[in-house]
Amino acid sequence: MFALFTLPAAAQDTGRFVEIAAVPTTNITPPHVVVWLPPGYDAAKRRYGVVYMHDGQNLFFLARSNFNKVWAADKSALRLIAAKRVDPFIIVGVDQPGEARYRQYFPQKLYAMASPKVRAGFDRLAKGPITGDAYLRFLTDDLKPMIDREFRTSPDPKHTAVIGSSMGGLISCYAFVEKPSVFGRAACVSTHWPLADPSDVGPFNPEITAIWKAYLTKSLGKPNGRRLWMDHGTETLDANYRPYQQAIDADLIALGWKRGRDFQSREYPGAAHEENAWAARMDDIFGFLLGKR
Repeated sequence: MFALFTLPAAAQDTGRFVEIAAVPTTNITPPHVVVWLPPGYDAAKRRYGVVYMHDGQNLFFLARSNFNKVWAADKSALRLIAAKRVDPFIIVGVDQPGEARYRQYFPQKLYAMASPKVRAGFDRLAKGPITGDAYLRFLTDDLKPMIDREFRTSPDPKHTAVIGSSMGGLISCYAFVEKPSVFGRAACVSTHWPLADPSDVGPFNPEITAIWKAYLTKSLGKPNGRRLWMDHGTETLDANYRPYQQAIDADLIALGWKRGRDFQSREYPGAAHEENAWAARMDDIFGFLLGKR
C-alpha cells in the first residue's frame, strides 16, 4: 500500500497537488512522486490525459528544486488550458535518484551497442550498472497502472506523454521508442544525444550517431499518429547538441516521419542547459504534444 497526501495549494482554479511519498516497486528504489490535477478535476466526471515527467524535484516547487529554479509545468498547463489550446491534463512528476540519475536515465540497449572504448566513457560517468530498462519497467508496470487506478485517466497512448530534459530527454526517447503501446507522445528537451561527456566523444562522434541511426531504424517504426518533440539551446551544455540533433532529425525523416506533423525539432538561440530555459518553452512543448488539431 501507499499513502496519498494532498499538498497545500492555491485556490482550486489553479488545480491541486497530490504527493505519493514512495511508489511501491521492486524495479528501482521507490521514488517520491507529485501529481498535479488540473482545475475542475474534483467536480468533473471526465477522464484526463497524463504527462509523466522526470526530475520531479525541479518541476513545481522552488523549495524542492535542486537549483532554485523550476520548469513551472503546472503554470504552463494552466495557460494553455485557459486559452483552450489543450484539453485539461494531469502531470505526474517522478523524482530523480541523485547520484544514480545518469545510469537510471541511460537507454540500456544503446549502451549494449557501443564499442568497448565508447562504453568506457559511459562507465566513467555511470559509476555503477546501467539501469534504464528497470526504470522503464517501473514507469510502465508500476507507476502508470497505479496512476490509472487512483485517478480518472485516459490510459491509451494518444493521451499518455513522457517528458524529460538532458538525460531525462534520453530516457523519454527510449520510453517512446520501446513502449509505443504506452507512450504516444514524448518530449526530449535539451537531450544529451552524445550519451557521454562531450569532451570524451568530441563535437560529432560518428560512432554515437551510427548507434542512434541503427537503433531508431530497427525500433522506432512508423509514426501511426504519435508525436515527438525535440529541442535544444545554443549555450552551456546545449552548445554541443546541434550536430547530433541534426543527425537524429535526418534519421526520422528517412524513416517517414514528417516534421511539423509527426515530430518537431527546435533550436532556441541563446538558451542554456537549465530549468528557466525549459520553463520558457513549456507552452511550445505541451502545445505540440497535446494541442488540438
